[in-house]
Amino acid sequence: MRIIRGLHNLGSFRSELAAGCVATLGAFDGLHLGHKTVLDQLLEEAANRACPAVVVVLEPLPREYFAPVQAPARLMSLREKAEGFAALGIDYLLVIRFNEQLRNMSAEAFIERVFINGLNVAHLIMGDDSHFGRGGEGDVELLRKYGEQHNFKVVPTKTCAVDGERVSSSRIRQLLEAGELGKAERLLGRPYTISGKVIYGRQLGRTLGAPTANIALHRLRAAMAGVYAVEARICRQDASRGDHESPRWHAGVANVGTRPTLNESIEAMLEVHLLDYAQSLYGARLEIRFLQWLREEQRFESLDLLKQQIQRDIDAARQWFASQQISTR
Repeated sequence: MRIIRGLHNLGSFRSELAAGCVATLGAFDGLHLGHKTVLDQLLEEAANRACPAVVVVLEPLPREYFAPVQAPARLMSLREKAEGFAALGIDYLLVIRFNEQLRNMSAEAFIERVFINGLNVAHLIMGDDSHFGRGGEGDVELLRKYGEQHNFKVVPTKTCAVDGERVSSSRIRQLLEAGELGKAERLLGRPYTISGKVIYGRQLGRTLGAPTANIALHRLRAAMAGVYAVEARICRQDASRGDHESPRWHAGVANVGTRPTLNESIEAMLEVHLLDYAQSLYGARLEIRFLQWLREEQRFESLDLLKQQIQRDIDAARQWFASQQISTR
């Protein structure tokens, strides 16, 4: 998959898109089953037309730009989205920077610059409730008018429901916040995962009897908070051979939150302790899948009390893995 970073780089891909493309625009936060339905629709149409499949996303999301503190928590980072698109077979990902210039761009100018002159779109798949352009003035009806004038077709996205419930990112956020991981998994089509690079911390976990791999989430809010039984897959960074991903999942226990006992963070952090694993993980990229909620994050009056609770969390995670007949070694 090719990533086009910004509208100013579209000209470099003009020859590759000369025969047209099939495109869609959306947030795609979480890449849940509803998104998968849209992307399957995109890929099928692209295959029928023998032209590229293109996904367009805005970064940051408009709600994050206008109200970063109040915006809904992200389910996944841009990198995680890109990896998901690539795995599904998308040909191009256009990432448009949402800034003051884009905020003030009219809907007509957006259509002309992105879909007509930029992507040379032949077929556009959009949600009926989609809005774009200055003040959200653009909608599907405006796109259809332009489509008639410029010979491209605009069709609605297909909807997706699981057990009679419409699949949406907002519903998945609600389930994750409530600790309903199983229900969230049914809407996602997979366990909820977070991936990121292990960074250096204070190495306090070692003194507490549970060394942790720390992953900065680079967001003010996480979609979930608390302590969980998890599995982690390790991707080593190797400049000479490229990244090497282990196929094995390691059992562990994770905390997502702001570490209130230490009073040291306003941004969410992911801390993972792998059971029966002694190797250093610094610099590695981990993929963490969340399997079972264990408890809420809480503040302890002393590090000794925190240490005791961490051991209870490890014991609880081991018991859960045993109940599921999942090996921790």
